[in-house]
Amino acid sequence: MGIVKIDDLLHEEARRASTVMCRSINAQAEFWMTIGMLAEANPTFSFQQIVQMRLAATQDRPTHQAAA
Repeated sequence: MGIVKIDDLLHEEARRASTVMCRSINAQAEFWMTIGMLAEANPTFSFQQIVQMRLAATQDRPTHQAAA
């Protein structure tokens, strides 16, 4: 957890995108950073392939189930 300084224009873009995507501004920025990091690490992957890769990774994790 930390503070990241970003340009005001980029912050406004994150705010606008977060509204459309029903995310908080921080969640939108985290999403963009994660996708960007994965795109740099996998330059031949499309956006859709990166999202599919992220979805597959979440399916491999055990789910937390509330006690009945």
